[in-house]
Amino acid sequence: MIVVVSKSVYKSLLAGTGMTVLLGLAVMNSSSNERVSLTAPANVEASVITVAVEPFESAAERGADPQQEAITLSDHCPPSFEKTDSGVCELRNMYQFYDSLQNQGVGGTQTALPAHRDGFRAEQIDLGRYLFFDPALSGDGSTSCASCHHPELGFSDGRARAVGVAGHEVKRSSPTLWNVAFLKNLFWDARADSLEEQAQGPLYSPEEMGNNPAQLLATLHGSEEYRRLFRQAFPQGELDEISLQQVYIALAAFQTSLISLNSPYDRYAHGYHDALTDKEIEGMNVFRSFVARCAECHTPPLFTNQQVAVIGSPEPEGLPLDVGAEAVWNAPKMKGGFKVPTLRNIGKTAPYMHSGRFETLRETVEFYTGGRGHAVPDGVDMHIHWHIWEPNLSDEELDRLVDFLDALTDESFTPVIPPRVPSGLPPIGISPLKDTKQRSQTARTIVHSSRDHLEQSPGASS
Repeated sequence: MIVVVSKSVYKSLLAGTGMTVLLGLAVMNSSSNERVSLTAPANVEASVITVAVEPFESAAERGADPQQEAITLSDHCPPSFEKTDSGVCELRNMYQFYDSLQNQGVGGTQTALPAHRDGFRAEQIDLGRYLFFDPALSGDGSTSCASCHHPELGFSDGRARAVGVAGHEVKRSSPTLWNVAFLKNLFWDARADSLEEQAQGPLYSPEEMGNNPAQLLATLHGSEEYRRLFRQAFPQGELDEISLQQVYIALAAFQTSLISLNSPYDRYAHGYHDALTDKEIEGMNVFRSFVARCAECHTPPLFTNQQVAVIGSPEPEGLPLDVGAEAVWNAPKMKGGFKVPTLRNIGKTAPYMHSGRFETLRETVEFYTGGRGHAVPDGVDMHIHWHIWEPNLSDEELDRLVDFLDALTDESFTPVIPPRVPSGLPPIGISPLKDTKQRSQTARTIVHSSRDHLEQSPGASS
């Protein structure tokens, strides 16, 4: 349902009692197939808001005992998506009212976002949700995608470096998954061109989820419930035949539904000036200034230009230099280069940098004012990005930057964690919230039954 109101009415709604008001997102009533026009009236200073958002969850999760009800995939598109006449979910947001320079998704506050992935069936998105939270996808049944990308931790894990099966600590941190629908390249070193390709990295890495394609298919085929759900999500597929590509598509479909475009900054960008405090506006001005140059790489509205940049960030004490994108492209000039991350929900995803070197946002922004290349190890030749220089920002300016970065937080559309998953294992498995490496005997028993005589492939490290 879309409600169009004037700015004055919107302000009165904000001052009202408890009504959920989300400015900046054109949110469809996901229970309806009715097409809704996104054309703002020409004769009114209008904003698009919603006063009711239905959570994205299956029928079994609405008013029923999840342990007794069979899992049924939702046929409702997630919030901010419209179900089209062809039966797929397409993203709708206020930024679609704007243009951008050469359609690159960069510019001022009212600038269109770059191209994005959508067009999945609602059932495929929901199947991806169950797969995402199911530790059965790991080789030993202990670790799910959410073990490193937890909704309560900004779809990261709160650790300096990700921890996989058997407590293996990998060499890089877990990036957020918010707004990955807009990203052209994935992983810190930008080596994957699609979410489907990216999924195979952690799934088959011995340090992360420790699985292999044959064992993964055996586990899924061994679940009558998963066979039924895959038929529901992919009705044109072969009967009872789950394919690896379907697994990758479902995971990609779910991740493209993780949309965060309703932060205080977004409401400000769409015309509601009071959405930001004076200190946050001061921080935004520093952020966008030619002195600080933050917006040169972390370009609104996505807050990344999606490029690889060499900034010379230090490694944690005792760890060797991570050459980053140099290893992918075999290009010495990219030594120490990493993909510019989005800053959306950055206040929820500490610690920071590719290796979690900095514990706080204040430490992180202070790094950029320390001088060009000041943290590069002696004897290492790095081609530092030309935007990195010596802005000499004051303590007050650094504090205001942090204030602004916190104003990029929006978790309005955080999906529901399933109360149970088709494998019967505890959802999520090892959780970063609990900081434990205990595994259940149930997990070992279920997964062992599906992996007899299967060898584990070396996989790919993240």
